[in-house]
Amino acid sequence: MTKVLFVCLHNAGRSQMSRALFQRSVGARHQGECAGTQPAAAIHPEVLLAMDELGIDLRNRRPQLLTPELAEWADMVVTMGCGDQCPYIPGREYRDWELPDPAGRPLAEVRKVRDEIRQRVDQLVAELG
Repeated sequence: MTKVLFVCLHNAGRSQMSRALFQRSVGARHQGECAGTQPAAAIHPEVLLAMDELGIDLRNRRPQLLTPELAEWADMVVTMGCGDQCPYIPGREYRDWELPDPAGRPLAEVRKVRDEIRQRVDQLVAELG
């Protein structure tokens, strides 16, 4: 079982979508969590709408702060736009997914980000087996 931590700046868009799509794909074979270096108060409304289209309801999720404990929990850390604010923990595998922040963007653009995340998650799941 691999533990994957998805991290972005506000934990209100990219990392939440990544975690949800990852968990839906892997079931109990692997674990996913997400956090942000500067968590927002709530998930972006446009992200909620885009994920609703896939039958994934994120309304019960809350952005959370990236802590050293969360980073240490993970076997793999996938970063998305948090730059130098993401802690480096030796022995963890790191990947950086360059994805635009969906905050405040039109739904059509958020769908593109969501679909790009879905492709990347599918590739990651295939690698993990």
